Amino acid sequence: MAEKPHMNLAVIGHIDHGKSTLVGRLMYDTGAVEAHVIEKYRAEAKAKGKESFAFAWVMDSLKEERERGITIDIAHQRFDTDKYYFTVVDCPGHRDFVKNMITGASQADAAILVVSGKDSVQAQTKEHVFLSRTLGINQLIIAINKMDEVNYDEAKYNKAKEDVSALLKIVGFKPSEMNFIPTSAFEGDNIASKSENTKWYNGPTILEALDELKEPEKPTKLPLRIPVQDAYTISGIGTVPVGRVETGIMKKGENVIFQPSGASGEVKSIEMHHEEQPEAVPGDNIGWNVRGIGKNDVRRGDVCGHKSKPPTVAEEFTAQIVVLQHPSAISAGYTPVFHCHTAQTACTLMSLDKKLDPKTGEVKEENPTFIKAGDAAIVTVKPTRPLVIENVKEIPQMGRFAIRDMGQTVAAGMVISIKARP
Repeated sequence: MAEKPHMNLAVIGHIDHGKSTLVGRLMYDTGAVEAHVIEKYRAEAKAKGKESFAFAWVMDSLKEERERGITIDIAHQRFDTDKYYFTVVDCPGHRDFVKNMITGASQADAAILVVSGKDSVQAQTKEHVFLSRTLGINQLIIAINKMDEVNYDEAKYNKAKEDVSALLKIVGFKPSEMNFIPTSAFEGDNIASKSENTKWYNGPTILEALDELKEPEKPTKLPLRIPVQDAYTISGIGTVPVGRVETGIMKKGENVIFQPSGASGEVKSIEMHHEEQPEAVPGDNIGWNVRGIGKNDVRRGDVCGHKSKPPTVAEEFTAQIVVLQHPSAISAGYTPVFHCHTAQTACTLMSLDKKLDPKTGEVKEENPTFIKAGDAAIVTVKPTRPLVIENVKEIPQMGRFAIRDMGQTVAAGMVISIKARP
């Protein structure tokens, strides 16, 4: 039997709107987590007076195991629908989610936006929607959750739907093309089966909506780009970088180059899931060994490509950014840390070129003296040390970044032009 197509799914939204419970419920309803496991958590949760958290606990316990360094069987992160198999990327924690989502550690193909029918749109709802857009997630399903807490009131659902639609329009999503689903992750309404409690709703369940998503195309025709997540020295083999193929195809025997160091050589072997492979394609997490590469030649943040089309090292670049949050105003000279693929590099905003209307993208002001939270802008950026980054129009997977400072994501953006290192 052929493997079903794979999709990476992010579950986004405000912290208390039921993301973990929704994921736990999906895992349970699709049989990815067995009933006895849920029962065990339910008993534990009940003993601690937190019965409503049984499903959320599934995800949290898995997260704790992960943090304690216990490798989790991928099945816990995986669930199947009729058409696809899904990997849920980077559940609960808001800060990690933002960081991982941006650095591409979990590039999602689609997302479920969870919004409480009781509280509607909140600060993180906005931030996650802006981020999804900037990061190129084009397919969203909106779960208007916690309907059990508002007595399945259609008016509350409609109000939340209106609020979310307004927010989606601001960033250029088309709400009319999306499924809005009234759910109770806790009770199981409209997750795997249609609910008797929402007779006024006649759209799909969450599982049906997931099957309506379009399968993402693998960017195999783009130039090869593999950001290095880590490099290991293995006795008898040599240096083995590991990372996820973002674009292109790498085959054994080809000549590759690592930038910014410029170290190059021939691909001796490619390994995935402890098995040798003749080639690697986008989405593959691999280890690869290159003849003649020493342990000081390659490190996290480097990018591997074919020698014939090497990764671009930026001397300077122009980007469009959206400022999500910043306690004060940002002006030229500001030097925060840019997170791009696996690289984290301090970069200086050399100039603020244009301030844009975030709703329409039209220019509001040329050469503004400062920008603040909620503003979109075109800026000129100079990395403080060599950084591989690409034009988002040419290689979208390598052209997006987050700007972090003071322990938070202050902005997200994409590269629109590059002055490459000579």
